[in-house]
Amino acid sequence: MKKWYTLYTKPNSEYQVATVLQEREIETYLPEVFQESKRVPCFPCYLFMRVDLERISPLQWQWTPGLRRVVSLGGQPASLPDEIIHLIRRKVDDTKRADFSTNNFKPGDIVRIKEGPLKDMLATFDGHTKANQRVRVLLTILGQMHRVRIDAADLEKVLLEAQVKSVKRSRRTRGRGRRVR
Repeated sequence: MKKWYTLYTKPNSEYQVATVLQEREIETYLPEVFQESKRVPCFPCYLFMRVDLERISPLQWQWTPGLRRVVSLGGQPASLPDEIIHLIRRKVDDTKRADFSTNNFKPGDIVRIKEGPLKDMLATFDGHTKANQRVRVLLTILGQMHRVRIDAADLEKVLLEAQVKSVKRSRRTRGRGRRVR
């Protein structure tokens, strides 16, 4: 019976190990996320393989270039339930969707908040935060601009010019209190 096992690799060797094992017809799963517009492993130095260890020779996977070891407990390879892999896949897919939605926004874009207590308010997209699924927006509340962090999935881009003009605030001074005429 095939089970999932966690593999520990040398740094930056996850793709190499996955490719070699796939060439040997061993099912692998390498969860990936986007960071700064490139794909990177979700768990650095780790990936998963699905095999039946009783039917496959350890020589098929044991001496794979870049592989350090199979994660073990008590000297025996530790198997993972299928539910754990399904959960990881679902979470990674959710993160990819959120990353895709944040990549559509550029600083200065007008966005509408779709969910939460600020629902249907317009804001100006300010940028990404270090947390993958959160972004910063500038929100006008009581005539003042406030920087707010919000989930990227809760935003949608607004393209209507009438709404753009209502969010932008005109300059009042040139600095040091000198009024704009």
